[in-house]
Amino acid sequence: MRVAVYHSNSDIRLEERPVPSLNEGEILVRMMACGICGTDVMEWYRRHKGPRVLGHEMAGEVAETSGVTEFKRGDRVFVSHHVPCLECRYCLSEKSSACESLHSGNYDPGGFAEFIRIPQANVKYGTLRLPQNVSFEEATMIEPLACAIAGQKRLGLRDGQTMLVIGCGISGLTHIRLAKLKNIRVIATDLNEYRLKKALEFGADHAINAGAYNPEKLKELNQGNLAEAVVVCAGATRAVADAIDSVDRRGTILFFAIPPQDICLPPVRFWRDEISVTFSYGAAGEDLKEALDLIASGQVKAAKMISHRLPLKDITAGFRLVSEAGKSLKVVITPDA
Repeated sequence: MRVAVYHSNSDIRLEERPVPSLNEGEILVRMMACGICGTDVMEWYRRHKGPRVLGHEMAGEVAETSGVTEFKRGDRVFVSHHVPCLECRYCLSEKSSACESLHSGNYDPGGFAEFIRIPQANVKYGTLRLPQNVSFEEATMIEPLACAIAGQKRLGLRDGQTMLVIGCGISGLTHIRLAKLKNIRVIATDLNEYRLKKALEFGADHAINAGAYNPEKLKELNQGNLAEAVVVCAGATRAVADAIDSVDRRGTILFFAIPPQDICLPPVRFWRDEISVTFSYGAAGEDLKEALDLIASGQVKAAKMISHRLPLKDITAGFRLVSEAGKSLKVVITPDA
């Protein structure tokens, strides 16, 4: 089978490898679509871990099973790469994103391959059968949407409150859409005019070019107030500064994306104004199911978030599209013809 091996954003090599053999309780999935995540192109985070096969937003067709009764050959599925054990102290206290199994597990060899071996734990806790009205390409949005769902659970926003979303790539758009489903007022910023337009299409009440943004503009659009929540979806130093300047008293900053440098917070202001800071990594099983339900019901138009579809042989071009962050949103890799 053909796999795409990551060495750097500009050096992704196609190799031939044997199709993985199954152990008891596992399934083999033929990849039909796999999204390129923004974290896949973070070279400062990925490059030292290579060479490896990336890809974790994968949907496909069950090609083979071994001792599995829940799924059969031909089933259309989405598979999560990270799953919790549901037995450790973190899982038992509803903190599954802290589970060591979630951080260390994966499927073999990665989503950017023609066939993927799904370990037993992922079969049990991370494989969802797709309804007929959800395409393989739309299913690549389940994981990123689920991560946004998990992140917003940390914010506790109520009807009518205001969220500032910094960065209108695919993560920002998922946060915008989820917030609007809860009747949250959304103001979005980005340097890219294409993405600002998309932010408005997905429901943002206002979209401001980040180069001209300052907290006074936020107040002008928000009845003189700062934002109860700020969601950082851009890994830039300026994004951190804007978040700190824009959060209201008793408000919360959610770092959904992070910069490569350490983050410095003003402790006196955060203490006096009781500002909270939180981070979000990954998603739990219930978040994945909720994401699939939102896509299947049409409440989240996943197909409209997909801007490019490329065959596996053109994956380097796909990585370039995502890393350049120009006129692209979700870039999906599909099998070679």
